[in-house]
Order: sequence, then structure tokens, then C-alpha cells
Amino acid sequence: MSEERARAALEASGIDFTITRHGPVSSLEEAAAARGIAPANIVKTLVVRRGDDDYLFVLVPGDRTISWLKLRTLLGVSRLSMPDKEVAREVTGYERGTITPFGATRAWPVVADSRVVDRDGTSPLVSIGGGAFGVAASVDGASLATALGAQVADVTEPV
Repeated sequence: MSEERARAALEASGIDFTITRHGPVSSLEEAAAARGIAPANIVKTLVVRRGDDDYLFVLVPGDRTISWLKLRTLLGVSRLSMPDKEVAREVTGYERGTITPFGATRAWPVVADSRVVDRDGTSPLVSIGGGAFGVAASVDGASLATALGAQVADVTEPV
């Protein structure tokens, strides 16, 4: 059911996408290899808690991690946290590892790291979760940010 919800939201967004499927993987590197792309082209959708019943999605390139200082500064807050997997599922409708803003049970705000949009001479296509394990959608990074109404900013650092 989750995959269908994500696909329907992708279709409703109007952006071009291609669904890819692969078997079980145990790391981002394995997922990248299974999809035939570089780890940097995978976009992780992370759920961040700002406060009581106040979350956002942060889109992070696979070879990077959230810079908590940069993200707190951007949002003008002093505290942020990552919810546990049960809360993440409750507030998104997706299991950790399948989370995508597309078709989430609530339309939380989205922050996209600038590297998702500015591909720095590499392929403009990125791969984002498709709502189920082993399912992803390949999309243009700039179109992804636009379709989600994402705030684009430098909010990551190298892993």
C-alpha cells in the first residue's frame, strides 16, 4: 500500500520519474550499487522533529549527513532531534528506510540540501525512496525540490 501511495503522489506532482526496484540491501552503498548510481545520487529523506507534533523532511545526498548547526540556524531554532522509528512511521506513514515526502500521511515542510538541486556537473537525476523497501524513484533534483515546495539551502556536511 505504501508504494502505491508514493507513486500516486509522484504522478500527481507532475514531475517526470522512473520507478526502480531491487532486492534487499543493507546499506546505502548497496542500494546505490543495486540502482547503478553513485551514493551521492541517492537522496535520503530524514524526518526531523522541531517540537511537539512539528516535524519536517530533510533531503540529504547519500554521501552527506545533516549539519545540525546549519539546519538549526536556517530554521531559527535551538533544538532539533530525530524521532525513533515508531514515531517516524506514525508521522509519515512509512517505515524507516522507505520514507519519502511523496504520499506521506502529513505534508510536512521540506528542506532540500542545495546539492540535491545543484548537481555540480553530475547527472541531474537523483534517486529518492519510493515508499517500500527496494523501491525508488529517479527524478531530476531541481524538479524534486520544486514539486515539494522545498526550501533549498546548504544544510549538510561530508559523512
